[in-house]
Amino acid sequence: MTTKTNPVLMYRKPNPQAEMRLFCFPYAGGSASIFTQWQARFSKRIEVCPVQLPGRENRLLEEPMSSIERLVPQLADELEPFLDQPFLIFGHSMGALIGFELARELRRRNRPLPQKLIVSAKQAPHIPRSKPLGYDSSDEELIDQLRELNGTPEEVLANRELMELILPIIRADFALVDRYVYREEEPLACPILAFGGIEDPDVKQDELAAWQQMTAGGFFMQQFAGGHFYLFRENTDALEQIVAAVEK
Repeated sequence: MTTKTNPVLMYRKPNPQAEMRLFCFPYAGGSASIFTQWQARFSKRIEVCPVQLPGRENRLLEEPMSSIERLVPQLADELEPFLDQPFLIFGHSMGALIGFELARELRRRNRPLPQKLIVSAKQAPHIPRSKPLGYDSSDEELIDQLRELNGTPEEVLANRELMELILPIIRADFALVDRYVYREEEPLACPILAFGGIEDPDVKQDELAAWQQMTAGGFFMQQFAGGHFYLFRENTDALEQIVAAVEK
C-alpha cells in the first residue's frame, strides 16, 4: 500500500480525483522540495509527485548516487507501487536525463511508459556536453561552477557549513552527468515535450530540438526567456505555459 510518507515521494499529496501522476526529477544538487508548489498550478486530474533522490533532505543519510546505471534501476523499483495509473515524467537538466533513462528502464521491464516525457534545459542524451561539469574539481572550483550556472543563491554559496553538506551531493550529481554514456535503443513510443531557456548558455536550440530523435510518438518544443534556470527564476509564466502543454 502506498503512503504519503514514502521517502521517495515524501511531498506527494494523494489525490483520489487524479487521472494521472506527474513524477518530477530535479536538476543537479536539487531536491524534491523545488516542486512542492507545483500541485497548485496543475488541475486536479494530475497528482504531482516530486521524486526525492538519495542523499538529500529526508534521504540525507543515504549515499548520493554518481552513476545513472545504479540510480535508475533503484528508482524503477521504488516507483513501481505508484505505476498503477497513467503517469507523466518531468525532469529539469540532470532530471531530464534521469527521466529519459527511467522511461527506457520501464520499457525493458515491460512496464507502462509515461503518457508524455517532459524534458527541460537539457540537450538530447545522444549529444555530449560541450564542457564537462568537472565533478573531480576542487571544492572552490565546484562553487565557481555553481556560481556560473546561476542556480544557487550567493548567500548559500558563501555559507561554508551549508556548502560542506551540499558539495558531496553536487559532486555526485555532476559525476552522474559527466560519466553518462548514451546507449542506442529504439525511440520511445511516448511523446516528448522539450522546453528550454533562450539564453541558456549550456543548451543550444538545436541540441534541445534533437530530443525529437528519441521518440516515435510525437514531439513538441518551446523556449522561454531566461537562462538555464528559466523555469525556477527568470520567467514566472513559463510554468503556466508548460502546464497548458502538458495537460493538452
